Amino acid sequence: MACFLVPTAEAVVVTIASKVLAHKDASKTQGVDASKISDKIPFTRKLKWLNGMLWGGSALLAFEHVWHGEVTPWFPFLTAMGSAEDAMEMFHEMATAGVMMAVLVTAVWGIMCVAADIIVKRSAKTDVVKGDAV
Repeated sequence: MACFLVPTAEAVVVTIASKVLAHKDASKTQGVDASKISDKIPFTRKLKWLNGMLWGGSALLAFEHVWHGEVTPWFPFLTAMGSAEDAMEMFHEMATAGVMMAVLVTAVWGIMCVAADIIVKRSAKTDVVKGDAV
């Protein structure tokens, strides 16, 4: 009923964190020689991956809930808010399914980040072996 609100809330937090960290990184790298920047993927870029995954999944889930008539364009917007029993069921769904979806997306993102770091390190090693390193 409203499980998409949990990943959406996480997406809002990640968006804010991403903007703050990007601003800090921009001020740190200002005036730094480009050749001294590491070959690692910046954390802010990885956060953008998580951001895209969360917003995309949340939008898809919201569309699915609209399609099934669980979200309406009039107040209270969620059909489960019509009665106390339905509201309790909705909060239970948010606490179980919504949290699990957010945790699963974040775990997949973590695995993606580790895999990306391994690929970048492997690529840097092959460049050094071939003599292409700068």
